Amino acid sequence: MMHKTDMRQDIESILLSAEELKAGIEKLGKTLTEDYRGKEPVVVGILRGVVPFYATLTQNMDVPMVQDFMSISSYHGTQTTGEIRFKKDLDVSIQGRHVLILEDIVDSGLTLKKVVEELKIRNPASIKVCTLLDKPSGRKVEFQPDYCCFTIPDGFVVGFGLDYNDHYRNLPYVGILKKEVYSD
Repeated sequence: MMHKTDMRQDIESILLSAEELKAGIEKLGKTLTEDYRGKEPVVVGILRGVVPFYATLTQNMDVPMVQDFMSISSYHGTQTTGEIRFKKDLDVSIQGRHVLILEDIVDSGLTLKKVVEELKIRNPASIKVCTLLDKPSGRKVEFQPDYCCFTIPDGFVVGFGLDYNDHYRNLPYVGILKKEVYSD
Protein backbone atom coordinates (compact mmCIF):
# COMPACT_ATOMS: atom_id res chain seq x y z
CA MET A 1 0.00 0.00 0.00
CA MET A 2 1.31 3.40 -1.00
CA HIS A 3 1.28 6.26 1.51
CA LYS A 4 2.67 9.27 -0.33
CA THR A 5 2.14 12.85 0.63
CA ASP A 6 2.96 14.20 -2.85
CA MET A 7 2.43 12.04 -5.94
CA ARG A 8 3.83 14.79 -8.13
CA GLN A 9 7.37 13.96 -6.95
CA ASP A 10 7.08 10.67 -8.88
CA ILE A 11 6.47 12.44 -12.20
CA GLU A 12 9.49 12.78 -14.46
CA SER A 13 7.81 15.29 -16.76
CA ILE A 14 4.39 16.59 -17.73
CA LEU A 15 3.47 15.33 -21.18
CA LEU A 16 0.07 17.05 -21.49
CA SER A 17 -1.07 19.89 -19.23
CA ALA A 18 -4.63 20.24 -17.97
CA GLU A 19 -5.12 23.10 -20.47
CA GLU A 20 -3.82 21.01 -23.41
CA LEU A 21 -6.09 18.13 -22.42
CA LYS A 22 -9.13 20.41 -22.21
CA ALA A 23 -8.45 22.03 -25.61
CA GLY A 24 -7.79 18.71 -27.35
CA ILE A 25 -10.92 17.09 -25.92
CA GLU A 26 -13.09 20.08 -26.85
CA LYS A 27 -11.83 19.86 -30.45
CA LEU A 28 -12.48 16.12 -30.57
CA GLY A 29 -15.97 16.68 -29.14
CA LYS A 30 -16.79 19.00 -32.07
CA THR A 31 -15.62 16.36 -34.57
CA LEU A 32 -17.70 13.65 -32.88
CA THR A 33 -20.74 15.95 -32.75
CA GLU A 34 -20.59 16.26 -36.54
CA ASP A 35 -19.86 12.56 -37.14
CA TYR A 36 -22.68 11.34 -34.85
CA ARG A 37 -25.35 13.92 -35.66
CA GLY A 38 -28.66 12.08 -36.09
CA LYS A 39 -27.23 8.72 -34.94
CA GLU A 40 -27.81 8.77 -31.15
CA PRO A 41 -24.72 6.68 -30.33
CA VAL A 42 -24.22 4.32 -27.41
CA VAL A 43 -21.07 5.76 -25.85
CA VAL A 44 -19.23 2.96 -24.03
CA GLY A 45 -16.50 3.84 -21.55
CA ILE A 46 -13.91 1.25 -20.61
CA LEU A 47 -13.54 1.58 -16.83
CA ARG A 48 -11.79 2.92 -14.80
CA GLY A 49 -9.14 5.02 -16.45
CA VAL A 50 -11.54 6.51 -18.96
CA VAL A 51 -13.68 8.37 -16.39
CA PRO A 52 -12.15 11.91 -16.66
CA PHE A 53 -11.88 11.66 -20.46
CA TYR A 54 -15.40 10.21 -20.76
CA ALA A 55 -16.98 12.95 -18.64
CA THR A 56 -15.16 15.78 -20.41
CA LEU A 57 -15.67 14.42 -23.94
CA THR A 58 -19.36 13.58 -23.61
CA GLN A 59 -19.99 17.09 -22.20
CA ASN A 60 -18.43 18.40 -25.42
CA MET A 61 -20.58 16.23 -27.72
CA ASP A 62 -23.79 18.01 -28.68
CA VAL A 63 -25.83 14.96 -29.72
CA PRO A 64 -28.35 12.74 -27.95
CA MET A 65 -26.57 9.63 -26.65
CA VAL A 66 -26.92 6.63 -24.40
CA GLN A 67 -24.07 6.22 -21.91
CA ASP A 68 -22.80 2.88 -20.66
CA PHE A 69 -19.63 1.28 -19.31
CA MET A 70 -17.66 -1.94 -19.45
CA SER A 71 -14.96 -3.06 -17.05
CA ILE A 72 -12.13 -5.15 -18.43
CA SER A 73 -9.00 -6.39 -16.74
CA SER A 74 -5.78 -6.90 -18.71
CA TYR A 75 -2.97 -5.12 -16.85
CA HIS A 76 -0.98 -5.70 -13.72
CA GLY A 77 1.57 -3.00 -12.89
CA THR A 78 3.07 -1.74 -16.15
CA GLN A 79 2.58 -4.86 -18.27
CA THR A 80 -0.43 -6.30 -20.04
CA THR A 81 -1.11 -9.84 -18.86
CA GLY A 82 -2.32 -10.90 -22.31
CA GLU A 83 -5.42 -12.28 -20.61
CA ILE A 84 -8.56 -10.21 -20.90
CA ARG A 85 -11.40 -10.61 -18.41
CA PHE A 86 -14.78 -8.91 -18.77
CA LYS A 87 -15.65 -7.80 -15.22
CA LYS A 88 -18.72 -5.67 -16.11
CA ASP A 89 -20.70 -5.96 -19.31
CA LEU A 90 -22.99 -3.43 -20.97
CA ASP A 91 -26.41 -2.76 -19.47
CA VAL A 92 -28.00 -1.79 -22.82
CA SER A 93 -28.45 -3.67 -26.07
CA ILE A 94 -26.31 -2.38 -28.93
CA GLN A 95 -28.03 -4.32 -31.72
CA GLY A 96 -28.58 -1.97 -34.64
CA ARG A 97 -27.02 0.95 -32.71
CA HIS A 98 -23.97 3.08 -33.45
CA VAL A 99 -21.37 2.30 -30.77
CA LEU A 100 -18.55 4.64 -29.79
CA ILE A 101 -16.03 3.03 -27.44
CA LEU A 102 -14.05 5.48 -25.31
CA GLU A 103 -10.70 4.41 -23.86
CA ASP A 104 -7.99 6.27 -21.96
CA ILE A 105 -5.05 4.80 -23.92
CA VAL A 106 -4.40 2.42 -26.80
CA ASP A 107 -1.06 0.80 -26.06
CA SER A 108 -0.66 -2.90 -26.95
CA GLY A 109 -4.03 -2.91 -28.76
CA LEU A 110 -4.86 -6.32 -27.24
CA THR A 111 -7.70 -5.15 -24.99
CA LEU A 112 -9.53 -3.04 -27.54
CA LYS A 113 -9.15 -5.58 -30.32
CA LYS A 114 -10.84 -8.15 -28.05
CA VAL A 115 -13.57 -5.70 -26.97
CA VAL A 116 -14.37 -4.79 -30.59
CA GLU A 117 -14.50 -8.48 -31.56
CA GLU A 118 -16.86 -9.20 -28.64
CA LEU A 119 -19.16 -6.28 -29.45
CA LYS A 120 -19.32 -7.05 -33.21
CA ILE A 121 -21.05 -10.33 -32.34
CA ARG A 122 -23.94 -8.26 -30.97
CA ASN A 123 -24.72 -6.78 -34.43
CA PRO A 124 -24.33 -3.03 -33.89
CA ALA A 125 -24.87 -0.67 -36.85
CA SER A 126 -21.25 0.50 -36.39
CA ILE A 127 -18.40 0.37 -33.90
CA LYS A 128 -15.76 3.07 -33.60
CA VAL A 129 -12.97 3.44 -31.05
CA CYS A 130 -11.99 6.81 -29.62
CA THR A 131 -8.98 7.17 -27.35
CA LEU A 132 -7.52 10.00 -25.35
CA LEU A 133 -3.97 8.74 -25.93
CA ASP A 134 -2.52 6.54 -28.66
CA LYS A 135 0.91 4.98 -28.12
CA PRO A 136 1.72 3.19 -31.42
CA SER A 137 5.17 2.11 -30.14
CA GLY A 138 3.44 -0.25 -27.69
CA ARG A 139 1.42 -2.24 -30.26
CA LYS A 140 1.45 -6.02 -30.01
CA VAL A 141 -1.36 -6.49 -32.52
CA GLU A 142 -2.50 -4.50 -35.53
CA PHE A 143 -5.05 -2.03 -34.22
CA GLN A 144 -5.79 1.58 -35.07
CA PRO A 145 -8.30 3.73 -33.18
CA ASP A 146 -10.82 5.61 -35.30
CA TYR A 147 -10.40 8.79 -33.23
CA CYS A 148 -7.43 9.91 -31.18
CA CYS A 149 -6.97 13.04 -29.12
CA PHE A 150 -3.16 12.77 -28.71
CA THR A 151 -0.44 10.46 -30.05
CA ILE A 152 2.28 10.00 -27.46
CA PRO A 153 5.82 8.60 -27.42
CA ASP A 154 6.95 5.57 -25.45
CA GLY A 155 6.99 6.02 -21.69
CA PHE A 156 4.76 4.97 -18.80
CA VAL A 157 2.10 7.66 -18.41
CA VAL A 158 -0.18 8.41 -15.47
CA GLY A 159 -2.72 11.06 -14.56
CA PHE A 160 -6.11 12.15 -15.89
CA GLY A 161 -7.45 8.65 -15.22
CA LEU A 162 -4.34 6.66 -16.10
CA ASP A 163 -2.78 4.77 -13.24
CA TYR A 164 0.06 2.70 -11.92
CA ASN A 165 -1.37 0.05 -9.58
CA ASP A 166 -4.48 2.21 -9.04
CA HIS A 167 -2.56 5.37 -8.06
CA TYR A 168 -2.05 8.74 -9.81
CA ARG A 169 -5.48 8.70 -11.59
CA ASN A 170 -6.47 11.98 -9.95
CA LEU A 171 -3.60 14.08 -11.32
CA PRO A 172 -5.08 16.84 -13.54
CA TYR A 173 -2.47 16.29 -16.29
CA VAL A 174 -0.77 13.37 -18.07
CA GLY A 175 2.78 12.84 -16.88
CA ILE A 176 5.56 10.36 -17.45
CA LEU A 177 6.20 8.29 -14.34
CA LYS A 178 9.81 8.07 -13.15
CA LYS A 179 11.28 4.63 -13.94
CA GLU A 180 12.47 4.07 -10.39
CA VAL A 181 8.86 4.24 -9.18
CA TYR A 182 7.69 1.25 -11.24
CA SER A 183 10.91 -0.73 -11.60
CA ASP A 184 11.11 -1.79 -7.94
